[in-house]
Amino acid sequence: MAGSPAEEEALLEPRSLYNVNDSYIDDSSVRGLPLVAGFTGFVDAGHVVAQVRSELLDSLNHDLLAVFDTDQLIDYRSRRPRITFEQDHLTDYRPPSLELQVLEDGLGERFLLLSGLEPDLQWERFSAAVMQLVERLEVPLVAWIHSLPMPVPHTRPLGVTVHGNRRDLIEGMGSAWKPTAELQASIGHLLELRLAQTGTDVVGYVVHVPHYLSEAEYPPAAVTALEYLGASIGRVLPTDRLREAGRDVERQIARQVDNSLEVQGVVSSLEKRYDERSEGSGRSLLVKQNMELASAEEIGSAVEAYLAGPRAADELAETLEASLDEPEDDSTVSGEEADNADDGSVDRGDGGSSKPGN
Repeated sequence: MAGSPAEEEALLEPRSLYNVNDSYIDDSSVRGLPLVAGFTGFVDAGHVVAQVRSELLDSLNHDLLAVFDTDQLIDYRSRRPRITFEQDHLTDYRPPSLELQVLEDGLGERFLLLSGLEPDLQWERFSAAVMQLVERLEVPLVAWIHSLPMPVPHTRPLGVTVHGNRRDLIEGMGSAWKPTAELQASIGHLLELRLAQTGTDVVGYVVHVPHYLSEAEYPPAAVTALEYLGASIGRVLPTDRLREAGRDVERQIARQVDNSLEVQGVVSSLEKRYDERSEGSGRSLLVKQNMELASAEEIGSAVEAYLAGPRAADELAETLEASLDEPEDDSTVSGEEADNADDGSVDRGDGGSSKPGN
């Protein structure tokens, strides 16, 4: 039996989606701080968002400000949580989380971090809840990240697509080509739209990850993300461990490339196409000629079209991903160590590159 209109309205109230740290949420020290956001579950090529979240929470002091009710937001049967079976009993149940934390960078400057698994359900209600917190905490800027697999070589600067309503953080930072396209939305996209509609400053960064490394942790891409986020919010974010892990990963990749003429041909083909695009119109790799966003399948087909051959493409992806997951010698990092990168230059689409700046 349906409840009264008042009861139904109460059930849909965004405030009931989260609990706050009452002793801390209204402290003046957490007001007026910039907010960084990243959600796993939507592509996350190279595990960029996961690495950024882990590095920030592992390296910086942090306190919990708010926690979201994932029982209302996550479809557990679609994305089942993990649990450990130890000999004859179960331990270590790991439920999904969605949390708002306050962090302190290396210089003692604070900022907020909203991170966790992307909601499966109630996107509008979740967005409204986040906007309540943004208003309550007087957040001046929201900067968010995600990553996509792209037909680009690991030997070139990582490209970044920049979008939002802060022109000073967008101009000169992304592709010079400004397309109009339809794409599959994520919760980050919806949050950006709703924040912009209310006049809140918001900027988003899409890190381009070489498609053949998209399934493995790729620390250089996480470093690029942290550089852009740090520049946009004016904070010093930790990258040293990820840079070191990135150097080890690059050495692994170099060994794999050196050991195979076919793989060398693949990388060379990608480099040639990358350079041609950089010197040409600057058309984004994300978008097709008809202004529609390329799907993952279409990106894959485009890659194969200019690779040396399908066998070489398969070998490249399989050998490189395997080498990143399984240590070979002392210079090889484990999957766990690799979550700790390289040049943060931005492909401007005009043959040049630029470092992130304020």
